[in-house]
Amino acid sequence: MRSIWNGAISFGLVSIPIKLVNATENHSISFRQIHTADGGRIRYRKVCELEDKEVTAAEIGKGYEEADGSIIPITDEDLAALPLPTAKTIEIVAFVPAASIDPLQMDAAYYLSANGVPAAKPYTLLREALKRSQKVALAKFALRGRERLGMLRVVDDVIAMHGLLWPDEIRRPEGVAPETEVTVRDAELDLADALMETLGQVDMDSLQDDYRTAVESMIAAKVEGGGALPEAEPAERGGKVIDLMAALESSVKAAQEARGEGAEGEAVAEVTSIKGRKRTAKKSTSTRESPKKTTAKASTAKSGTATKKTAAKKTTAKTAAKAAEKKTAAKKTARSTPKKRAS
Repeated sequence: MRSIWNGAISFGLVSIPIKLVNATENHSISFRQIHTADGGRIRYRKVCELEDKEVTAAEIGKGYEEADGSIIPITDEDLAALPLPTAKTIEIVAFVPAASIDPLQMDAAYYLSANGVPAAKPYTLLREALKRSQKVALAKFALRGRERLGMLRVVDDVIAMHGLLWPDEIRRPEGVAPETEVTVRDAELDLADALMETLGQVDMDSLQDDYRTAVESMIAAKVEGGGALPEAEPAERGGKVIDLMAALESSVKAAQEARGEGAEGEAVAEVTSIKGRKRTAKKSTSTRESPKKTTAKASTAKSGTATKKTAAKKTTAKTAAKAAEKKTAAKKTARSTPKKRAS
């Protein structure tokens, strides 16, 4: 990779010669401005407004415009003469926890490459020190005519540097948050947590620019002779009043279906009812009984009870008949026996 800046890292009294390399690249598709009538390119020419004529790049310099509109010329020699210690040096000023850096300050990213064999040892020393301390280095450096703030951290076996915006370049978020007072219920937070848990993690390498892919397909179709262009799905209009709980529940279910969850044996994020009521766990389909089977069991139980009652009645009747026969026999015996006379 081609270096864009050569200098050194100042680490106390240690100096590490390095080369600065861009860590990112832009894959966006760029378009040219054309004349719609004939397809001709639209170009911009740099013209001096005083002489009303086009000038070459060699004739163009820098200038600072004051409030009254007057221009003060600034030359490269003027800038080079400035007392700027970081002109060719990345000066480390502190080592801080990574969490102390506000992500809003993050700007462009670079790789720092050791410049030459002698730089290998101090470069490795700084890299391993950053690893062991689990901190990042705050540094100041100059690039493209201005002094910048940077953060050095380790990526694999390379020291990377993120350009940082100065603290006074971060705008305060005044008037951005909703001004209306809103109360969020626990049930809504539970659903939001369930949705976050269901979405889970993602492989960053699997993410891609779908818009760029669609633009490339459209261009390819035009190159091939005006073939069928990809049709965009109609976008839903914003500003609709929605049921937040219903939308969260639907989102959780959709995320579960997209990930193939909900199958037997797999854990599924619990979804709270819209009304906040507790849902009882439903039995699986395999253990449910059909209404017909339930009715048949009930009928069988009833018929069994009736049979027992009938049998009990028959037993009672037989016992009563035997008792009556015994009484009758006893009476006959008493009649046939002569009574003893009194002496």
